[in-house]
Amino acid sequence: MHWLSAFYLIFSSRYFTLNTSTKIPALGLGTWRSPTREVYAAVAAALRHGYRHIDTALIYGNETAVGQAIRNSQIPREQIFLTTKLWNTYHNKVSEGIADSLKHLGLDYVDLYLMHWPVSMDKNNKQLPESEWDFVKTWAEMQKLIDTGFVKAIGVSNFSTKNLQRLLDAESTKIVPVANQVELHPFNPQHELLKFCADHRIHVTAYSPLGSNTGPLQEEPSIKEMAAKYNKNAAQVLISWAIQRGTSVIPKSVTLPRIEQNFQDFVLEDADFEELNCVYKNKSVRVVVPQWGVKLFDTD
Repeated sequence: MHWLSAFYLIFSSRYFTLNTSTKIPALGLGTWRSPTREVYAAVAAALRHGYRHIDTALIYGNETAVGQAIRNSQIPREQIFLTTKLWNTYHNKVSEGIADSLKHLGLDYVDLYLMHWPVSMDKNNKQLPESEWDFVKTWAEMQKLIDTGFVKAIGVSNFSTKNLQRLLDAESTKIVPVANQVELHPFNPQHELLKFCADHRIHVTAYSPLGSNTGPLQEEPSIKEMAAKYNKNAAQVLISWAIQRGTSVIPKSVTLPRIEQNFQDFVLEDADFEELNCVYKNKSVRVVVPQWGVKLFDTD
């Protein structure tokens, strides 16, 4: 077994350490596109099963259900790592964004507050001109939240290496993002972005780690073969690969058996791990591609 694989297997009970020295659980529950009526049960079940990392966002429309499940869990708040996100229409009113999220959640603070996209929009969801507002200004405002106690840490989401570099180079940037949450899976591994973040001590969280519900990722022959080899399912293979890369991962599900199965990650052998690192060379697929007429990714 490669030393890195063994390290991630035993690493602090499956936690990663952020650049603030705070620990983030390697495996969490994502709630994107989870219907509000089902989210409460999903989060409650995940917490009962041992999850301590929950991810939501203002735009998901389910913060109220997420917060209620956390409050009713009887698990001490400090033992749960909660992430939510600032939506595009709040870039020039950050304090309102976090206030609205906390009101919905019914909680005093979140552990991680992310800028959801590097795109500023007006109330009609039209992009604001950079001359009027851009994400560098948004980050300057987000930095002020640390002293309020409403957030424990701040980060970004869907940032490319170019946008990260621009943010880091900005004179107003005093705090390095603790995390960058992006789409990551074998069809979209983003190796260069992962290295850039590691070099700058920015943790990476993988969303859509299983691809899309109707996509080809879990039907990929090499992944199905590995699942059979380890007596696991395809989702468990993909989640394990993500954690072995050093990323936390937030697979979404509202189905109790899947929530439980997703929590059963394991260590892939070196050859299998490396094979998954190269799957994208034959088939590259990005699940989330907003049609905003904005260049968001380095490959656009």
